[in-house]
Amino acid sequence: MTKIEDAIVNEAEEEAKPKTRKQRLWNIVKTVLKIAVTTALLIWVFSKVDINSVKKRLLHPQYWEMYLAAIVFFFLSMLVSAWRLMSFFKSLGLNIDSRYNLRLYFLGLFYNFLLPGGIGGDGYKMYLINKTYKTPLKKLFWAVIFDRLSGLWAIGLIIVALIFMLPQIKVSLFLPAGIFLAGSAIYYFVARKFFADYTKYFFQAHGKALLLQLFQVLAVICLILGQPDANLKFPPYLLAFLVSGFGILIPVTAGGAGAREGIFTVLAKNLPAVFPIKPDLGVFLASSFYLISLTVALLGIYYVLLPKRLEKGIKPAIEK
Repeated sequence: MTKIEDAIVNEAEEEAKPKTRKQRLWNIVKTVLKIAVTTALLIWVFSKVDINSVKKRLLHPQYWEMYLAAIVFFFLSMLVSAWRLMSFFKSLGLNIDSRYNLRLYFLGLFYNFLLPGGIGGDGYKMYLINKTYKTPLKKLFWAVIFDRLSGLWAIGLIIVALIFMLPQIKVSLFLPAGIFLAGSAIYYFVARKFFADYTKYFFQAHGKALLLQLFQVLAVICLILGQPDANLKFPPYLLAFLVSGFGILIPVTAGGAGAREGIFTVLAKNLPAVFPIKPDLGVFLASSFYLISLTVALLGIYYVLLPKRLEKGIKPAIEK
């Protein structure tokens, strides 16, 4: 893993340094490629799904207040996400001011969504914390990795719970539960054995990860409730939403746009027995969630324009 660590750490350092002309050009090329992939995905999606139907759902919901509720739940999930990362920092003995951590989190969101670069917001956060508090980048790297792994664990738990609610999935109910429990045990054993420094608040962090995902599931439920056909069954849409989230882990689109929509379309068109969902509603959910994510991420521009505000009024970090 040392080569991977070094590559990520080096990229994190390069992310925040002044760019050469060649680096700026490469960033522009990467951004253009991401936009091209996103555009191609969306063109394909709307060749399969009626764009006017999706547009009607977006612009003419039955209950506008459900959009507001979805934004509130998503915003709460971001607060919990920043809080979760604090647990892994605390495991390292790094007590960063919670306000500074939250500001860095929203700055990172903005970078991940709207600015070019390889490692993006996570790398920039790592660089700034290292620069300010002298915490080794490799330690911060693994804190961020475990932060992400805790999110995947929470998604897996909710997926197992949803499978129990979907009788059309013809598998023994003990199979997904057994796989999840076995995987969780192996995950904890490996973390405890080889990364003990990151497990001091292990269960606390994973509880926060579960709360984060539940807030995002509630956001999706609110989006569904705002539609005229809100009397449909939620579990297939929620399961498809969680599965589609894995698509945005591959950084080939602009902020994940097009990836969720594409996976929703594939599931609806090719696996209707397992995912009995309306394709236009699925694409609407994916697009709406992206727009909400983008709206919240825009809060980070404040610290791009006024970087001195990042550390205003905060207490110095204490590393034990």
